[in-house]
Amino acid sequence: MAMRVFVAGGSGVMGRRLVPQLVARGHQVTATTTSAAKLGLLEQLGADGVVMDGLDAVSVGEAVAAARPDAIVNQMTAISMAHAGKPDMRHFDRFFATTNRLRSEGTDHLLAAAQANGVSHVVAQSAGIWNGTREGGWVKTEKDPLPFETGKFRTAAEAIRHLEEVVVKAGGAALRYGGLYGPGATDDMVNLVRKRMFPLVGGGTGYMSWVHLDDAASATVLAVEQHATGVFNIVDDEPAPASAWLPCLAACAGAKPPMRVPKWLARLLAGELVVTMMTEGRGFSNAKAKRELGWQLRHPSWRQGFEEELA
Repeated sequence: MAMRVFVAGGSGVMGRRLVPQLVARGHQVTATTTSAAKLGLLEQLGADGVVMDGLDAVSVGEAVAAARPDAIVNQMTAISMAHAGKPDMRHFDRFFATTNRLRSEGTDHLLAAAQANGVSHVVAQSAGIWNGTREGGWVKTEKDPLPFETGKFRTAAEAIRHLEEVVVKAGGAALRYGGLYGPGATDDMVNLVRKRMFPLVGGGTGYMSWVHLDDAASATVLAVEQHATGVFNIVDDEPAPASAWLPCLAACAGAKPPMRVPKWLARLLAGELVVTMMTEGRGFSNAKAKRELGWQLRHPSWRQGFEEELA
């Protein structure tokens, strides 16, 4: 059944893969951007474009009211160069500050607009990359709680937890995307790998989950169409340690093998986030999404996906 779908953050890396899939399935899409210069892009993707400030409750309310959607999809982040500047994992809290606000305040604005306009279903982007609880097994399910973080991680963790709690309470679905790769998603990382500026830290024992943009988009379409509720890990079939995926990424990018650095040096140069990700991170299981959504991946492993994207 065709629906009217409102995609907040439709001009972002994820939105640009999601909107065409929704349109191809016969849905009428309204997609937002923060820049009037990107309205033409949204039109090319098949959507009605609208400029919206996700941190302004009035802007969000007016945009949703005008679109009269049946469902809302929250893809709002602010980690592109235009929004956040050059990637800076050493100052993670600063680099992700606006994204954290979009995941908390922005989500609240969308839910308020949904309630005010009788929108029955919301699907929102969450994260399941390396951030599983750092104890027990290396691969986590939706039943495993996300960790309570301190220091520079705290605000980001609290924003993700808030997003999931309020969306699920409202009867919606929170999709924990793995590390996104595909057109435009990993350009900065690949550039660092080619310059040998993305080393393996310690033994590279930390796990990470990946997912191709198009697979994440297809899972999102299913969540919208099936009025899914609850939390879902949207990741590929192969959570893997950095010692496996990083050398593979380098080889696919035509780069020399990554250098190895001790944890103490990486902590000084790149910050605590990189050390934690590379040595203690946990991956995620996609069994629930495959079982309950009937999700099938085009790229079941990052091994094949990296090779295709970087060929």
